[in-house]
Amino acid sequence: MGIQAWTFVLIGLSFALYIGVAIWSRAGSTREFYVAGGGVPPVANGMATAADWMSAASFISMAGAISVLGYDGSVYLMGWTGGYVLLALLLAPYLRKFGKYTIPDFVGDRYESQVARVVAVACAIFVSFTYVAGQMQGVGIVLSRFLEVPSTTGVMIGMGIVFFYAVLGGMKGITYTQVAQYCVLICAYLVPAIFLSIQMVGTPIPQLGLGGFLADGTPLLERLNELHHDLGFASYTDGSRSMTDVFFITAALMVGTAGLPHVIVRFYTVPRVRDARRSVGWALVFIALLYTAAPAVAAFARTNLLTTVNNQSYADMPDWFSKWETTGLVKFDDKNGDGLIQYVGPASKVQNELIVHKDIMVLANPEIAGLPDWVVALVAAGALAAALSTAAGLLLVVSSAISHDLLKRTFMPRISERGELLAARISAGVAVFVAGWFGVHPPGFVAEVVAFAFGLAASSFFPVLLMGIFTKRMNRAGAISGMLAGIVFTAGYILWFKFLHPELSHSENWWWGISPEGIGAVGMLVNFAVAGVVHQFFPPPSAAIQQLVEDIRVPKGSGPAHEIEA
Repeated sequence: MGIQAWTFVLIGLSFALYIGVAIWSRAGSTREFYVAGGGVPPVANGMATAADWMSAASFISMAGAISVLGYDGSVYLMGWTGGYVLLALLLAPYLRKFGKYTIPDFVGDRYESQVARVVAVACAIFVSFTYVAGQMQGVGIVLSRFLEVPSTTGVMIGMGIVFFYAVLGGMKGITYTQVAQYCVLICAYLVPAIFLSIQMVGTPIPQLGLGGFLADGTPLLERLNELHHDLGFASYTDGSRSMTDVFFITAALMVGTAGLPHVIVRFYTVPRVRDARRSVGWALVFIALLYTAAPAVAAFARTNLLTTVNNQSYADMPDWFSKWETTGLVKFDDKNGDGLIQYVGPASKVQNELIVHKDIMVLANPEIAGLPDWVVALVAAGALAAALSTAAGLLLVVSSAISHDLLKRTFMPRISERGELLAARISAGVAVFVAGWFGVHPPGFVAEVVAFAFGLAASSFFPVLLMGIFTKRMNRAGAISGMLAGIVFTAGYILWFKFLHPELSHSENWWWGISPEGIGAVGMLVNFAVAGVVHQFFPPPSAAIQQLVEDIRVPKGSGPAHEIEA
């Protein structure tokens, strides 16, 4: 069978698996729809959390960014990995102990304010739709290439699958579907990585491949630096970003991870607080399998591309090249008319004739390396699993924010459980169609769009959650003003430089030299500062809420809570 036939088989089987799991685990109550009934085992929840968190940005775009940008692309690896540790230490167990369904639930009850709840709902929807745009874009990229359909059609197919198991199963269906999706995506990532590692550096452990040696004894990274230098690119192991920008992007991705609503809600799905901690540990193990392999996958992809494409006859290029050209993600412009492909960097005296989109590097790598057709198709199935798992989690956040936080807890407190469940499914369905529109009209490449979402989460949710857990004196006025100031500042900066005036998006024009991908860290500081000033002019929370904060922080049997300073 060819690549397309294998793709139909593997994607068809994986879709059948997801739909079957969704039917088996469909939600029958609001508790099952929102938090899977609170009965998910820690190992399964850790696997589902890993799938939920490792989106198309992790599977497709992270290694692609590292592949093309070299050292500069490592900010995604450092930020996302460190952010999960931050989430595990500072937020997850405490929020599980609080015992609500959603972040707006925590914000509304902790700060005793319906206004705070509504602001948190608005932030959750804004962050989720920004994030889901990258996932649906990834779905379109994969299906447009491997099923040879237009990207828009690919997005529509993805919408249909997500609609089915998100609307039918809710969090219960999504959780067990994500367990299956994790198994698919990790196999799809590691199998070709093992093939490539054996092929290029002679070891079956891809995590060791970055420091490996090629067949002629040359270190892989040394060869990459030589190729980059010869072709006029910046050295692969050197960065062009300023240290300030690297720091702020990494910080924004870290604190943004710790504030992502679709990840935090996963810790409400386990029976006990200690199970939340165990889920975190298992999720870190499952995440590490992919993240420790990503740098080597990136280096393999870059080496294969440079040695296969540059200065080769366009007429003699293999089939994969023309297939990717039809997607518009590879473009060749023969500027000197010699029929040869000159893929060179800005430092070269020759004009670059080839544009390669970052998001195809992982997907095209098995084809470039000549791996078996079934391996190529497996990568496509894994990329879809990564994108769809995160998209479903994000859409559930939107659904629960509307049906539970806006309707049940704010505007329609007497709504029946059946009515609330119906509202949740309707809002999930509407959210799927909005997500599809974003997938057809994405605002950037996948990792970049996701970085914007992380920045928005960093500037809105992380401070209000951290202060809500560790500061008894923070009140509703401080929380509301901080969230609004942080997200408005961050969103305004991103919109100004990326959409309204993209011609100005250069380091010399950025404030303090910080790119839009890193401005979320500054937005977080704005949030903290505004909240810290404003809360001093208003009364503190009630005694009951202050006691609740102490009860959340202090484990049973550790002594009187009042001995702990706020």
